[in-house]
Amino acid sequence: MSSYNGKLIRLNLTSRQSRVEEIPEKWMKEYLGGRGIGVRYLYEELKPGVEPLSAENKVILMMGPLGATTAMSVSRMALVTKSPLTGAIAKSVMGGSFGAFLKFAGYDGIIVEGEADKPVYLHIDKDGINILDATELWGLDTQQTHQRLREKHGKSTQIACIGPAGEKLVRYAILISDLRCGGRTGVGAVLGAKKIKAFAVNSSGPMSLHDADGFKKLTRELIEGLKTSPGRIKMSDFGTSYLTLGFEKVGIFPVKNFQEGHLEGVENMSEEALASMKTKNDGCYGCMAKCGQVRQVTEGPYKGAVSEGPDYETIWSLGGNLASTDIGALIAADSLCDRLGMDTVSAGNSIGFAYELYQRGIITKKDTDGLELNWGDPAPMMTLLEKISRREGFGQLLGEGTKRAAEKIGKGAEDYAMQVKGLELPAYEPRAVKGYGLILATSNIGASHMYGRPRDELAGKKDKLTEVDKGQDAAQAEILQATQDAVIQCAFSPVTGFNAQQRSELLVMATGFKEFADPAYLDKVGERTLCLERCFNVREGFGRKDDTLPKRMQTEALKNAGPATGQTVKNLDGLLDEYYDALGYTRQGIPSEAKLKELSLGWVVADIKRYAKIGLKSREIR
Repeated sequence: MSSYNGKLIRLNLTSRQSRVEEIPEKWMKEYLGGRGIGVRYLYEELKPGVEPLSAENKVILMMGPLGATTAMSVSRMALVTKSPLTGAIAKSVMGGSFGAFLKFAGYDGIIVEGEADKPVYLHIDKDGINILDATELWGLDTQQTHQRLREKHGKSTQIACIGPAGEKLVRYAILISDLRCGGRTGVGAVLGAKKIKAFAVNSSGPMSLHDADGFKKLTRELIEGLKTSPGRIKMSDFGTSYLTLGFEKVGIFPVKNFQEGHLEGVENMSEEALASMKTKNDGCYGCMAKCGQVRQVTEGPYKGAVSEGPDYETIWSLGGNLASTDIGALIAADSLCDRLGMDTVSAGNSIGFAYELYQRGIITKKDTDGLELNWGDPAPMMTLLEKISRREGFGQLLGEGTKRAAEKIGKGAEDYAMQVKGLELPAYEPRAVKGYGLILATSNIGASHMYGRPRDELAGKKDKLTEVDKGQDAAQAEILQATQDAVIQCAFSPVTGFNAQQRSELLVMATGFKEFADPAYLDKVGERTLCLERCFNVREGFGRKDDTLPKRMQTEALKNAGPATGQTVKNLDGLLDEYYDALGYTRQGIPSEAKLKELSLGWVVADIKRYAKIGLKSREIR
């Protein structure tokens, strides 16, 4: 008995066929699940140089070994593909309940390949796996899609779908399940290119466990502790909105497309202000934290708007980044992004980029379809979000992401595109927290805040502004996140769930794999996953030159940012050397042969030797 089903669905959209495959037990032990097994499949099956929006690309949806059990904070799903924003490896994590019910149906994951000739969706129930026509769903927003599929298959149907943005190949389109989304890096666009609108599943539990009694006992103990946990209570009361005022005070909260670090009136978007608009909590399957904050605007021009959020990232991207503190517009824009199926971080960053270009006269009303993009005015944002999702007018350009948009605009616009490897920066100012700057620079998926978190710096336990002795910490933070993403364990589980030792105990009792009893073994799983992602990127022509930050961070002093005022990132090269040394990579950011063999990745040595020398002509991001 094991919590692994040991099976996945391979869905070929070109042939409109599906088959069930066994997942190698060796891969379960070496990669756990989620992001780990997803990356293993993608590296194995995807040839270098594949165009991300072509039929040859694949999307892998993968659960972890603790998903759909009674353990807290683990019923999440990893999404792995090649990113249409970056041309690099892509990973994202989606919450909600869809993944848990996929496991109840008997599958740990889905591999999507090929391309349908017309819109389809996948439906799974007790009678089998069916690829069904989605012509009538195409063009619907995500809420309408959920409603239509539940009308057809029943109210208990669990759904993950794309919105209009995915259909129109917006390069930062997402996959969404109810109000939980995944897909920074553009997973939704890859699915849209394949013409798959949704995944729907009807199933019921419970899961098998190797040691059901022991597992039940430990989860009960953990739940009792969570009842009084201050961290869990804070997340239940506020979600991540409580981070805003504290980060703004020390200059971490970016304003006006990362020009400065102070926002006048930021208290209008405080956790208390947002809590006053809360109507209920929501959350992922089986998690008592219920950190999702459903909020409704009760007055003003956006009256009636409802969203599960905004979280800290969205408070920044659709608020502070535009120098706006209009809480009604913020909730309405968050809701709109969810319905259209767009990542709020990249969408808001792209719009902030446009606001700055307008401020500097690089673009005018002629370019923006007549919109005046003035700091502090959120009204144009609502119009732009619609335009982006439909690829209309100026939205066509912004839907490409800031890197491509800047290249097409020219006139020095590249200096104002706040991105790494093509993925837009999140709500953390690299000049104010240098450890995060290093993680954003080295992240294999581009500038993601969820590729590793410098927790001690963010908590004020370590100096945020020094630029030495951070490489080891950054490497360990990325390894920790990779391990969590393989489990899959919520990034907030240190405050809402369990520690590393308890995680090991749960894994052994769930799977029966004794190797998991040692937390150090699980750390190696994380490091192996991280290294294999780096190897994927090496095959695509990435190296040290791509582990960088926007020019602004390295040459322009941060303004009006409290203790971080005047800061730049001066020693990125030194920090990169520390980071590569900590991971056993060469100074060009290439995993060494010795490190590959140490991590049981000797089978990729020949690949790395070849591609580290020649690179790829197809490296250019199209």
